[in-house]
Amino acid sequence: MERALEPSLLAQSRESGRSLGTAFVAMVVLFAILPFVVYPVFLMKALCFALFACAFNLLIGYVGLASFGHALFFGWASYVTAYTAKAWGWPPELAIVGGTAIAALLGFIAGGLAIRRQGIYFAMITLALAQMMYFFALQAKFTGGEDGIQGVPRGRLFGVFDLSHETTMYVFVLVVFLAGFLFICRIINSPFGEVLKAIRENELRTISLGYRTERYKLVAFVLSATLAGLAGAMNSLVFQLASLTDVHWTMSGDVLLMTLLGGLGTVFGPVVGAFIVIAMQNYLAPFGQWVLVIQGVIFVVCVLLFRRGVVGELARLVRVQL
Repeated sequence: MERALEPSLLAQSRESGRSLGTAFVAMVVLFAILPFVVYPVFLMKALCFALFACAFNLLIGYVGLASFGHALFFGWASYVTAYTAKAWGWPPELAIVGGTAIAALLGFIAGGLAIRRQGIYFAMITLALAQMMYFFALQAKFTGGEDGIQGVPRGRLFGVFDLSHETTMYVFVLVVFLAGFLFICRIINSPFGEVLKAIRENELRTISLGYRTERYKLVAFVLSATLAGLAGAMNSLVFQLASLTDVHWTMSGDVLLMTLLGGLGTVFGPVVGAFIVIAMQNYLAPFGQWVLVIQGVIFVVCVLLFRRGVVGELARLVRVQL
């Protein structure tokens, strides 16, 4: 019986890999064409938040841990990158590594404290830690308080590529996003990723199989925080600014909405969700105070019509894995 099932499972795996590969190539081609049609800064912002949403989805979509404090990693990586680039004169590649490393360290500390709890208790601990660091950012001198860190120099990447040119900066952001995206895909399709999915489905049964689930959850949390920090570091260079908005709790809410809107537990869902949310924030701005009301209506409609998210419903209709 098992031997009879193996060919069908292998064929299904190959078909899934083929569909994901085709979708990835289509996404790369689209991102290569879009700068000629759409404002590059808008695209760079959307790509930064797409990476942020993918990092968040790694935790909530594949481990089942809902963090309400991911702005902690995004925002503090942004601050460290901006400060080291402006005050210490670090080149962009070192500033990004520094910001990402701080996010990884904060992820290890926050994860070590939070993963011992589950459900709403886990979410509240992450939110409390994020808010504590938000108020620290508000009072600390090097963060600039309410003014933030402005005029961050983009510098020259590896001393060769001038990131002050929009096209060069866009290519750099796109390469970083694609690298992060592929890294996440490798994680979720590895044996480590299969254990994470098992923890999501039934943690007690996973423990009974001999896996130390707390270690797996901690590693997943740190990886998610690190990639979120990478997105924040890139965002600070794109806008040459690090501000309190990056560490505010609403940033955690935004990335949650992006993930849910695109499709929880899907590969491409967070990317689509990020572009939808950023597009709404950009193109609905002329409506002033009505923006939140319009966004709320759109989100309610999407939740009612696309219960699995936009990409989740599309994948169900065409019967492929996205």
